Amino acid sequence: MFEFLKNIMNNENASFKSDINSIHRILNTDIKKEPNSQEDEIIFGCGCFWGAEKCFWKLPGVVTTSVGYAGGDKKNPTYYEVCSGATGHSEVVRVIWNKKEIDISDLLKMFWECHDPTQKNRQGNDTGTQYRSAIYYKKENNKKIILSSREQYQKELIKKNMGLIETEIKMIDTYYYAEQYHQQYLASSGSRQYCSASPTNVKLGEFYGSNFKLKDDIWENFNWEVDKCVLRSDNNPIKKSI
Repeated sequence: MFEFLKNIMNNENASFKSDINSIHRILNTDIKKEPNSQEDEIIFGCGCFWGAEKCFWKLPGVVTTSVGYAGGDKKNPTYYEVCSGATGHSEVVRVIWNKKEIDISDLLKMFWECHDPTQKNRQGNDTGTQYRSAIYYKKENNKKIILSSREQYQKELIKKNMGLIETEIKMIDTYYYAEQYHQQYLASSGSRQYCSASPTNVKLGEFYGSNFKLKDDIWENFNWEVDKCVLRSDNNPIKKSI
């Protein structure tokens, strides 16, 4: 992905992040909004953020998504700087959801199942600390359920003789929006349909604090046995069955 973007960035100054269009290409919502009392937010790192963002915007109950950088030290990093590994940031997806329509446990299910959390500082063909698996939360009350989901998913991985989870989990205060051309990239005209995620095909079971709101028919839209299946689906959000 890094080499491919050089051609784009030669024609665009990455420092002009103030020019980011705040309207989501698909959901038509404000990607810069703050969650209201009925909403919450979480930040996920699942490798290249292009395909990861699409996974989450397709889920019913998700209000908005954006891609950006988090987990490191440098203020207002550019894509080039993040890819250098010097900033400590990872490529991430910020998700805001309606708590009445979808639960954090549903989002955690998507997170654990859409990539391989046992890979350290890489995902598929993409290598580097910016591609590390990560969950960043802003509210302390979300910590317990996140850790509980990790514990359960580790048990499921062990049953399949797979390795240990390498996912970084911590509370953060700051999230930096990525450049405009990265936002909802897979839905942009002429986009390169690329995703580095390598799902394990291991499902997340019930865990302490889980309160799944999405039914099986929603998850049937994601067949992780098909390589990079999110690229083979349309961009439209999945409609929740009545």
